[in-house]
Amino acid sequence: MKRLGFAALLPLVLVSASVLGQAPNPGNYSAAAYELQERRGVLVPLRDGVHMAADLYIPKGAGQFPIIVSIDPYGRSDLYRQARWFAQRGYVFVAADARGRFDSQGSWDPFDAKHKTDGYDLVEWLAKQPWSNGKVGMWGASFLGWTQWWTASSAPPHLAAIAPLNAPADQFEDGPYQNGALTGGWMPDWVSMMSGRTLQIMGDGPYGGWGKRRLEDYKHTPYRDINANRGLENAPWVARWYGQNKSTDPYWKGIAYENEADFSRMTVPSLSVTGWFDVSYPGSPLNYMGIKQFGATAAARRPSLIIGPWVHGGNERATGGVDYGADAKIDLDGYIVRWFDHFLKGVNNGVENDPPVYVFVMGENRWHTAKDWPPPQAQPTKYYLSSGGHANSLKGDGLLTTTPPRKEGQDNYTYDPRHPTLDPSASSPDHNGSLDGAWDTRLAALGDEVLVYQTPVLSSPVEVVGPIEATLYASTSARDTDWMVRLLDVEPDGRSLLLADGVLRARSRDPAHQGRFNAEQFSTIQAGEVYQYTIRFWRGTANLFQQGHRIRVEVSSSWFPFFLPNLNTGADNLATVNMSEAVVAHQVVHHGPKDPSYILLPIIEPASAAAP
Repeated sequence: MKRLGFAALLPLVLVSASVLGQAPNPGNYSAAAYELQERRGVLVPLRDGVHMAADLYIPKGAGQFPIIVSIDPYGRSDLYRQARWFAQRGYVFVAADARGRFDSQGSWDPFDAKHKTDGYDLVEWLAKQPWSNGKVGMWGASFLGWTQWWTASSAPPHLAAIAPLNAPADQFEDGPYQNGALTGGWMPDWVSMMSGRTLQIMGDGPYGGWGKRRLEDYKHTPYRDINANRGLENAPWVARWYGQNKSTDPYWKGIAYENEADFSRMTVPSLSVTGWFDVSYPGSPLNYMGIKQFGATAAARRPSLIIGPWVHGGNERATGGVDYGADAKIDLDGYIVRWFDHFLKGVNNGVENDPPVYVFVMGENRWHTAKDWPPPQAQPTKYYLSSGGHANSLKGDGLLTTTPPRKEGQDNYTYDPRHPTLDPSASSPDHNGSLDGAWDTRLAALGDEVLVYQTPVLSSPVEVVGPIEATLYASTSARDTDWMVRLLDVEPDGRSLLLADGVLRARSRDPAHQGRFNAEQFSTIQAGEVYQYTIRFWRGTANLFQQGHRIRVEVSSSWFPFFLPNLNTGADNLATVNMSEAVVAHQVVHHGPKDPSYILLPIIEPASAAAP
């Protein structure tokens, strides 16, 4: 079945009303009323003879209890605090090591299709235990969110609800690839950390300190050898990720779930949570839209979605140096347990009548509620790229306007993979640049290899809420290259805050293959020929551009280290090409009546600006 995407789902959105200023409200939820008995290292049998190790946190007392499960590749002890918090409120909490990790048997591969059946087997085994009331829920963030969707797609009969936080999308939408471009930054660091049975912690800092040597490590090519250059040899799946990433490879299809066939097997209600700066942002809205359209039951087709101004796994007031106000941080644990109280305990607490969608609008710094996502009242509005031919850098003459261009024009820049445009994390290895908040990108935009287009100072606020995409008419002198577009909010003092970004590898431009990158396929572009590139942004946004601000768009062909540089040869960047073979690309972005390059922004008009 065809992979679901923003464009396919947008026409299906229902027109709805919405409310301003209402944050997710936990209301009344189960109090901490139980002492616990804890059982560690319980071995749960799986269908292929492998045993999964799990810790059980069981409320003391008579009766049977609902169960909340987390399948964790980071070590089940990582869940100790949350496990006790839920269990004290009348849930059996089960923290299990993923297959091949820590005390669980089997071989570890993050995308092994067995993860789907492992979740099924664990849920069904737990439902039969004497302390179970027969209703099982799942909870957890990041990879633990992935395991929930994988399990739900296998439809275990006793699974009753899932609450995936920060769940990624599929492997070509989120990581390790985004529309053909290999993710750098956090992804190779995560791969290094996860290459053994236990965490590969090699120093202080995120991902075991790999971030502190990131710039040096990423100079080693082919990129497939990054792990080996770090002294890590015990992860055979790495070579498959970076050397055999064919869309037709059963390896990738085995664990995928974001298609009609898989969503149509899902029967349970879901509560998805993410942040505008979440490293795994695409998964939550795409899962929300997919299960709403194709879910097998009425309960599944009424999902819930919360998007805050947060990073991956975060629920904070300030992100990336920006303070979003006291309302930005919510009682998320309380809201989730109230949600489980209803679906696992049968408590009539009204949670099913809550708005299905909560989004935090930055700039205004207030929560909005809506009956659907994307916001149906948002008007897709074209902001055209224009210039006098010199949009290069912050000092250029690039203009962003809603008026269609009247004459042909173009901007030129040179992209040298040996000297890529540096994202903000390049000078701060503890961060991931475009993912750790609305970072100021002025330093990155000083070079002539970045095109900058911006509106005049806004005379009135502009509210942008929803998915974003851009269309570039562009040509390159190379056989392959990358096109990257970023959306920024420019404050009166000149600070430019990164809100959203998109990338597209040139040879993945075919809509039939976009997001399904074939590493062994040679470039389908001809040097010097103008092509239309439609770039679906990796994340959407909800931002009120205040009066006195500017809307800015940047175009480049690199954003390092968050993306590993395309070496522009048209051959396999991953397995065969070295940096010494890199080709300098001369890029041309066209704009005019014939080739109107633009960004498509979902604008909430003032009359309906009460909420998304």
